[in-house]
Amino acid sequence: MIKKSLFTTLLIIAFANPASAEFSSEQQSAKVRGITLYNQYKAVSATHFLTIAAEAGDHEAQYYLGESLRRKNHYMNPEARKWYEASAAQGDLYAMIQLGRSEKDLCTFSNDCPPDQKKPIEWLKQAQRIAKPKAENGDAETMYIMYELTVDKNWLKRAAEAGHPIAQYWMGITEKQGEGFFLPWQRQGSIEKWFKASAEGGYPKGMREYAILYGSDLAHEPDLYGYPLDAVKGYALIYLLKELDGGGGMQADVKDQLQKISAKITPEQIIEAKKLAETWKATHPPLSFFPEKLSR
Repeated sequence: MIKKSLFTTLLIIAFANPASAEFSSEQQSAKVRGITLYNQYKAVSATHFLTIAAEAGDHEAQYYLGESLRRKNHYMNPEARKWYEASAAQGDLYAMIQLGRSEKDLCTFSNDCPPDQKKPIEWLKQAQRIAKPKAENGDAETMYIMYELTVDKNWLKRAAEAGHPIAQYWMGITEKQGEGFFLPWQRQGSIEKWFKASAEGGYPKGMREYAILYGSDLAHEPDLYGYPLDAVKGYALIYLLKELDGGGGMQADVKDQLQKISAKITPEQIIEAKKLAETWKATHPPLSFFPEKLSR
């Protein structure tokens, strides 16, 4: 049974690192605003705010500024590289990985890369040298980073079991896609376990997937876990997800579920469900895709 209502946990927008005493409130606010815009696929608008915090020395803002500039130009240009390297110099593993993945580096095309510029493989080796001891010592985030570096599913599973919400989300996704060995009646329960853990860990994509499972179960479409029938609330939860229409195949699932639930309730109940969804929407942060920190 769910211990916390999805109406209060469906979207929790938080940043893991607290404001540093070295940064002013304006610089910290700029960082938060910049990352928020970046996560809404507004990289151009994010650049101004991220620059304020990056110039103040915040390694996370430097990383996201590098991301914004790289995505805007579709390749690793000198300005993006400058900020990635500034972040990597402070030990940011995500920046090292992106530098290691930088096959589309502008200077490579023009054949004028600085002679002292590290090669991508050197950045990846440096990241792995730093991450592996921490991962083997039980740090969940670096376990997930080791998965990103090695594509070894054992690291993904270890990170998920250690409580990393993004790893838990990807465990749910991979099992949903048919990976892993399960008896026929066990797979769905394992998928729900990972999405539930990811949602409770504060990861929005995990919340989204769990909301689909939970909303569908409330409406008994299908009734897998014996939740009390509440088709109106189930419809409202699924209806909310119509906001996330920026890509992917989720909307097909949403449409299918809404059609099935609609057949069980009256037109008046559908109106009630939509009002319930609008009330939630008006009192909570806007829905967002929250892209992976390590973008491609």
